[in-house]
Amino acid sequence: MRFFFKSHLPGFCLALLAYWLGLDSVFADTRVALVIGNGAYTSTAQLPNPSHDAEDVASSLKRSGFEVIQGIDLRQADMQDLTIRFARAASRADVAIFYYSGHAMQYNGVNYLMPVDATLTDEADLKRFVRVDDIVNDLQQAKNLRILVLDSCRDNPLAETLKRSATRAASIGRGLSRVEAPRGTIVSFSTQSGQVAADGAGRNSPYTTAFLKHIEEPQEIGDVFRDISSDVYDSSGKTQLPELSLSIIGKFYLNGPVSVTVAPAAPRADPCAAAEAHWKAADGIGTVGAFEDHLARFSSCSFASLAKARIEGLKQKVALAPATNTRAGGSKDFDGNWAVTLNCQASGKAQGFTMPLAGTVTNGVFHAEIQGKDGVNRLEIDGQIPADGKTTLSARGTTGASTYTLNNTAPGSPYAFTIDAQFERTRGSGKRNEARPCNLIFVKR
Repeated sequence: MRFFFKSHLPGFCLALLAYWLGLDSVFADTRVALVIGNGAYTSTAQLPNPSHDAEDVASSLKRSGFEVIQGIDLRQADMQDLTIRFARAASRADVAIFYYSGHAMQYNGVNYLMPVDATLTDEADLKRFVRVDDIVNDLQQAKNLRILVLDSCRDNPLAETLKRSATRAASIGRGLSRVEAPRGTIVSFSTQSGQVAADGAGRNSPYTTAFLKHIEEPQEIGDVFRDISSDVYDSSGKTQLPELSLSIIGKFYLNGPVSVTVAPAAPRADPCAAAEAHWKAADGIGTVGAFEDHLARFSSCSFASLAKARIEGLKQKVALAPATNTRAGGSKDFDGNWAVTLNCQASGKAQGFTMPLAGTVTNGVFHAEIQGKDGVNRLEIDGQIPADGKTTLSARGTTGASTYTLNNTAPGSPYAFTIDAQFERTRGSGKRNEARPCNLIFVKR
């Protein structure tokens, strides 16, 4: 744990200040980082950002006093060599960071990072990948603070090959599976578990752009990562919410404030001023990640207890769901075309309506959508259907310019909700929570 006097000097000024004062270093602790960017893949789609992401992150961490082990477009043997070097370096460090940008995937709940020369024809090829669990174990050797950053929740085309060749029932989900942070650790993914992150159109991915913006700021490290998550969420139009798990005690600063002048403290703003607006957004999304983000930001405010209750309720719902609904892949028994009726009752001044839409199930995955006249998807419904037909679908979109808007939101506002559904081979039905004004009817064509 490190303690600093308080000031507002930016991180890049610290080394210059040390030179003026005749100090050997402003960083009293030992810091190591392994930074990897894999994009030049030989057996699957190449990624344009990771090499730039890794170069820029390495430069940033060096300015913050880290000894950086860096690798770009690593083959299997080189990736293993660097992770071994990092494990040895972490054992003598106070602070250790592992940053990775590139392809990754989850298989049976285990996350794997992919070297550029790896192939994936069957389960045995996973031995060519690097297990995230092994990296987490290496990080635990650092004495004070450990940070795992994975900007790798991209869609991996090789996962489809593995699905077709798997010889036993296996779960191969989208994105990555959640990693709970061990004590003294911060885990940050570019998007929520089970979701896919955007690559972006610039030099860096959306997540790394936010990471570079905030990581050198003289703020407490938990606040730094919350600001990173908030930036990604806002810049993506509230469609990409980074997964963040913190298990740290005390305050840590990568770029601690060094004081040269003493100024009176500014009046402290009300920490709960934005709690209500943030709660409405989190409640609209309705996921564990959204409620956890609210709890992390506003733990002492009026909606904290409600956020805890929502999190507990969602986790219990997952725990009580049949194993085949969460672990098994989608069932092809329901493949085909479905007629879907969206029925929304009148609510207050909003008029009710009934709208038909077409849905399809392909390889056990359901999808339906409604497009507005402007070509924008006003509603998308997706979900994986297990063998028993019982599932939870995810719905999201933006409200249109009509007299009916969800939760009294203005036209053009984003919304999201879940649908508990029961599909049957001849006829299935499912609907939202009874407290909500809309339900869905599914009929197999």
